Amino acid sequence: MADTALPTALNLPMVDPLPEPTQKYFDVCQEKLGMIPNVLRAYAFDIEKLDAFTGVYNNLMLAPSGLSKLEREMIAVVVSSINKCFYCLVAHGAAVRAMSGDPKLGEALVMNYRVADLDTRQRAMLDFAAQMTTASATIEEQDRDALRHVGFTDQDIWDIANVAGFFNMTNRVASATAMQPNDDYHAQAR
Repeated sequence: MADTALPTALNLPMVDPLPEPTQKYFDVCQEKLGMIPNVLRAYAFDIEKLDAFTGVYNNLMLAPSGLSKLEREMIAVVVSSINKCFYCLVAHGAAVRAMSGDPKLGEALVMNYRVADLDTRQRAMLDFAAQMTTASATIEEQDRDALRHVGFTDQDIWDIANVAGFFNMTNRVASATAMQPNDDYHAQAR
């Protein structure tokens, strides 16, 4: 049965009926994930905003990149941890657990990525994402060079910056609207 509660503290009900392409997208989510993520339901009051959000998300998180899908999820969790975004920590923490097969990694990234068992490349990537989140104006060429030194290309650095930037934006929207994670995320991949 579909969840009918509003996914945020705002009274912005989903368009009803959803346009056919949106309904198909939601059906794919239901089939693959077993749910329609509340972030999609939250945006579904305005299909243009939903399409813009999903377009950027899908490009950053799923399109070909020098970053693995897991690494992009790791960035999402670290940024969300710093920003204390409950929705994204729950949803993307579940994704890290599932993709890595390591529940301890997901928990470490949620709590403090510095205690996680990471390789040098991942540590540099997450340090950069954390710096972007807390003090982006302090980033200098030496910070980008540190990423190059561990094997990231300039396009990879662009992707790191864009994933971190996207989650800094979405964290703020989710927190400001009291967006609630789907209950199903809590038990996934534990």
